[in-house]
Amino acid sequence: PSRRRRNSSPACAHGGMAAPRTTECKLVLLGDSNVGKSCLVNRFVKNQFNTEHPTTVGAAFLQSPVPLDDSDDKIQFGIWDTAGSERYKALAPMYYRGAEAAIVVYDITSFESFEGAKSWVHDLKLYGQPHVVIALAANKSDLEQYRVVTTQEGQAYARENEMSYFETSAKTGHNVRRMFVDLAQCVPRKDALSSSTKLDDAKGGGGKGCAC
Repeated sequence: PSRRRRNSSPACAHGGMAAPRTTECKLVLLGDSNVGKSCLVNRFVKNQFNTEHPTTVGAAFLQSPVPLDDSDDKIQFGIWDTAGSERYKALAPMYYRGAEAAIVVYDITSFESFEGAKSWVHDLKLYGQPHVVIALAANKSDLEQYRVVTTQEGQAYARENEMSYFETSAKTGHNVRRMFVDLAQCVPRKDALSSSTKLDDAKGGGGKGCAC
C-alpha cells in the first residue's frame, strides 16, 4: 500500500496535485559557551567552518529549509542560536517560547559542558513547549583522543529524557545535516502526542526524537 503524504495541502477542485507546502518551525540551539553551537548551525546553513567564530551575544537568527523525505513539502527552520554564557542564560526562556524543536549541545572533551547540557534540558522542559522535539548533540567528535564524556553516557542520558542522540563535528561536518534532517522529519509528527521515542544506540548516529 502507498504511504500517506504528510503536511500536504488539499488537492484543488479540478483534481490536480496538491501544491508543495512549507511549514515554519522555530528551533533553538542551547548549550554552554564554547561547545560549538554557532559552528554547528553555520555548518548546516552555509556548509562553512570558522575556527575563529566570534562568541554569540544574546542570540543569532538563521533560516534554512529542509525537504521532507516522503513528500515535496519542506520544513523551514528558523534557528535561534543562543548565547551560552551565564550572563545571558536568564534570557534563554524567552527563546524557548514557541520553539517546536531544540538541539542541546555539549563538548565531548568537557564533562562540565555535559553537566551544563543537563541544566539546559531541565530549563527547556520547565519553560518550553510541552512536546518540543529535542536532539542531544555530542559535539567535537573530531577530538576523540581528548574525549572525557563517553558515548554510552551521552546515549543513556538522551534515552532517559526521550531525546535523539548524535555525535557531531562542526569541523568535519559529521552527522550535522543528518541531525537537522532528523528533527525536520520528526517535527510534523509531534502532533501525534501518543507517539513514542526511539533511539538508535549506534555510536556516532542518532535515533528519532519521536516515532517517525
